[in-house]
Amino acid sequence: MLGEVSLYSRIYLAYGYTDLRFGIDGLARVVQDHFELDPFRKGALFLFCGRRTDRVKGLLWEGDGFLLVYKRLEAGRFRWPRTASEAREITPEQFTWLMQGLAVEQKSRIKEVSPKRTC
Repeated sequence: MLGEVSLYSRIYLAYGYTDLRFGIDGLARVVQDHFELDPFRKGALFLFCGRRTDRVKGLLWEGDGFLLVYKRLEAGRFRWPRTASEAREITPEQFTWLMQGLAVEQKSRIKEVSPKRTC
């Protein structure tokens, strides 16, 4: 379910470290107080990662209550940005990269070029 990107209207990544011992109320408080965002926005997924980068928690308001999701990798680690302690909105493509074990911020991409004519 966590990897199904079409379920979310917006996806926010909490950069830096978050204490994953927090439950629904604690994570909602972090979203409100620390990041100054609204955790009650329907369809908005907030993702958190602790010091161990093999697990992620997600908080989602469904309109009638919160859904708390937890994913722990058996092998490997998430490539979690640690540069700042802020929440940033990411694209569905970046979310897919994260769930596949890739970095959210790619350094560069291959540029498209027009094919060379041989005739």
